[in-house]
Amino acid sequence: MRLFTVRHVTVYRYSEPVGLGKHRWMFQPRASYDLRLIKSSLAIMPQPADLHWTHDVFDNSVAVATFTGQTTELRFESVVTLEHIEPVIPEYRLEPAARTYPFAYSSDERADLARGLERGYPAEDVRQWATGFLASSGASGSMDTMALLRSMTVGINQQFEYRRRVERGVQTPSDTLQRGYGTCRDFALLMIEGVRSLGMAARFVSGYIFLPDADPRLAVGRGATHAWLQVYLPGMGWVDFDPTNKIIGNHNLIRVAVAWDHAQVLPLWGTFIGRRAAFLGMEVAVSVLDETRSSTEPSQGEKGLQEFSTTDPALTGLRQ
Repeated sequence: MRLFTVRHVTVYRYSEPVGLGKHRWMFQPRASYDLRLIKSSLAIMPQPADLHWTHDVFDNSVAVATFTGQTTELRFESVVTLEHIEPVIPEYRLEPAARTYPFAYSSDERADLARGLERGYPAEDVRQWATGFLASSGASGSMDTMALLRSMTVGINQQFEYRRRVERGVQTPSDTLQRGYGTCRDFALLMIEGVRSLGMAARFVSGYIFLPDADPRLAVGRGATHAWLQVYLPGMGWVDFDPTNKIIGNHNLIRVAVAWDHAQVLPLWGTFIGRRAAFLGMEVAVSVLDETRSSTEPSQGEKGLQEFSTTDPALTGLRQ
């Protein structure tokens, strides 16, 4: 068990007073058997006229704020402390029938997983790319399921170059294949579509990642606000795969929100009322502190802390 504290700050700035529309955000991690929330706080300036919490259709925690008056700056600061349980050697207890690919979901599972099996970008080049990972399976066409998914996870990391992109949204999987580069959200979408083309259900995940030994210059590129995917495997349920960092399982990954599509898990979404030119930009700062390490080491220095700041609107879903 590890103890993490995540601090996430987003600031919008305007050249003149503007009105603020409704804002929705997903900063609070999903409590589960492997993640337990200890404490959390949320500070907003200016203070909203109304603030309430709700759950979306995926049971993600969503905070909704409405405002009155005008402002030249809007600031959100979330601080969460949580227990993160990571098995030293993950054991994937798949049902016997699912241990070898191809396998079939039960009729009940297929009904519940229908959207997770549906391809959003049914391009032939993506299917061909995905079937390439079956090349070692031989004439029988069968392959160990975890070995297949592990091969695809590592393959994306090795085949594609990470490039930071400030534009909102994602590249299509075909664009990623053709360009040979992308962001974490592009890599997650590519693997989701690849997995779905092979008949397995997958969904998008957004959250935080702790990379204690990362080069600080890569912190923006890798980012503590992060995207990956989960694949549904009978006997195990939803299993995490992070192709950006070759991670399988929840090691260093802190889930915040899950959905069938990336547009449904934007960390922050909102509007302002005023001239488009009034928007000066926004800044995001995220730090992930490993309290377990800092409590046992004489000096925490930079080993237990990863942080970055950026003006990337793709992280917030800003709308004008």
